[in-house]
Amino acid sequence: GHIGEKDAEGAAKAAVQSIILALAASAVFGVIGISFGPRMLALMGASEDVLRTGSTFSRVMLGGSGTAVMLFLINAVFRGAGDAAIAMRVLWFANAINIILGPCLIFGIGPFPELGVVGASIGTTIGRGSGVLYQLYHLTRRGGRVEVHARHWRVDLGVMRTILRISGTATFQNFVGTASWMGLVRILSGFGSAAVAGNTIGIRIILFALLPSFGVSNAAATLVGQNLGAGKPDRAEAAAWTVGLYNTIFLGGVGLIFLLFAPLIISFFTHDPDVARYGVSCLRIVSAGFLFYGYAMALVAGFNGAGDTRTPTLIALACQWAFEIPLAWALAMPFGFGPTGVFIAVTAAFSTMSLVSAWLFRKGTWKQKRV
Repeated sequence: GHIGEKDAEGAAKAAVQSIILALAASAVFGVIGISFGPRMLALMGASEDVLRTGSTFSRVMLGGSGTAVMLFLINAVFRGAGDAAIAMRVLWFANAINIILGPCLIFGIGPFPELGVVGASIGTTIGRGSGVLYQLYHLTRRGGRVEVHARHWRVDLGVMRTILRISGTATFQNFVGTASWMGLVRILSGFGSAAVAGNTIGIRIILFALLPSFGVSNAAATLVGQNLGAGKPDRAEAAAWTVGLYNTIFLGGVGLIFLLFAPLIISFFTHDPDVARYGVSCLRIVSAGFLFYGYAMALVAGFNGAGDTRTPTLIALACQWAFEIPLAWALAMPFGFGPTGVFIAVTAAFSTMSLVSAWLFRKGTWKQKRV
């Protein structure tokens, strides 16, 4: 976020280099995803049935992953230029489209085709793509805080290197999240498309509720970075804990609403009783851990703000891959909890992530990164 602070020209340059980088990354990911998506699923032990739906799902998710990279990188540019409000609006917009489109494409509501699991991935990709179009509109609009003109469209390897250094690990953290979600969908797809759809609706509503917390957590990253830069590590630490507390109070309230009114909320998105049952179960179980998530999000942002991107990446790998996926599989299959087991694993993983983040943040080794 330190590229182009109060520097409109620098921010515009960074924006263009981000777009070029994202397009290149999308091309690579897209080719890998479209060529090897099915093979990757087969390696994960997918059955014939799952391969039929899952291979298209993974092709769309990986093929469209460029939209996620672009969304992420351009939002970083907006934040760097001091325009966090637009970054926030972009995410609201992308997620709103996703929440509305997802169920329509999964079940073929109205004029939409019924695509099952694949509909979830198409909805996600269209949502992100719309977010990117919204970003591009803001970048090319006159009078915005970041204005991109024709003269900026030159490859600048120096700026690219800086962007890659700053956002490489952050993008990888994002990828860890997406990949673990694909792993969970892979486990859920064994229980039919109603389970996948219920999970998709539940998780989308949860992500929507978490958006303000992502915004607040980004404030933690900025505050930690600024205070460390000013040689005040204790204030940097206090800022991250305070943001965590605000986040927790907010999410505690939202979690309570979800626990009490889950059936009502889910009924806005589906009238299928099976899907609704899974959606309600997902919403209630995952939001039960909301009190933990507030701190996890703020502290992970704090590490990133301090320039220590390695720690949160390792935490994400350990909690979301090494712990969440095996636990989800064990609870769903051998222990016979079915889809509910997957939702319990999500809550367990995030809660563990929160405790591990708090423990490592308190140790304070991140303070030495920049001071």
